[in-house]
Amino acid sequence: MKVHGKVVVVTGAGNGMGREITLELVRRGAKVAAVDLREDFLAETKKAATALGGIVETFVVDVTDSTKVAALPGQVIKKLGSVDAIMNNAGIIQPFVKINELSYEDAARVMNVNFTGPLHMVKSFLPELLKRPEAHILNVSAMGAYAPVPGQSVYGASKAAVKLFTEGLRSELLDTKVGVTVIFPGAIETNIAANSGMTLPAGTSAETSKIKMTPAPLAAKTMVDAIENNKPRVCIGQDAKLMDFLTRLNPVFAAGVIYKQMKSLLG
Repeated sequence: MKVHGKVVVVTGAGNGMGREITLELVRRGAKVAAVDLREDFLAETKKAATALGGIVETFVVDVTDSTKVAALPGQVIKKLGSVDAIMNNAGIIQPFVKINELSYEDAARVMNVNFTGPLHMVKSFLPELLKRPEAHILNVSAMGAYAPVPGQSVYGASKAAVKLFTEGLRSELLDTKVGVTVIFPGAIETNIAANSGMTLPAGTSAETSKIKMTPAPLAAKTMVDAIENNKPRVCIGQDAKLMDFLTRLNPVFAAGVIYKQMKSLLG
């Protein structure tokens, strides 16, 4: 499905990856419903998109609130017209601690945002998408869905849930005009930790990381390309591609590789 002239809903559009996705979409002529918790962040995204000549409407919505999300399709249609695609990008990481040190509250928050949020979005928008001549759903999972990252085990579990949810959804929609894509980003140059309300271990940043990160604009381009080419599954970044291969070949070895990279951050 080519996005030119289409209406696309993007969650987590206030900054980081979501903002870059929004800008990539407007460059290709799509109209974007930008969804986020932060009104001030959304205003910045809209300003950047407007500078490119894009059409963006903003919606302050918590994707974990089923009532607010259920009302969103009608609000978007009223402002932009029929919805052709949704991109479930909103997500947070957990505090960088082992499971034994992770609170139930933090675990529940991660699951609610990362899995329940996309579930709400799909349940709310799918009836509208099925009415369109062609439509698309893109869900952002993570490399951590198939390659365990110590200190992010519940985050990985939430993204694994997104993976299976998306794959199951795709199977259910094979006989429809709704395409479905699951995205597995590796390390992307964004401020996800700060946006999650988390503090990374001292001295850790994109600049100091030994892991080569994928620039956010390139990741955004890859995601929109995936919609336009109806790709069922895309890994973004050499790290995600390598670990995808290694976990298929030898999952125990692959887990050990990641452990060696991450153990110093866990103390």
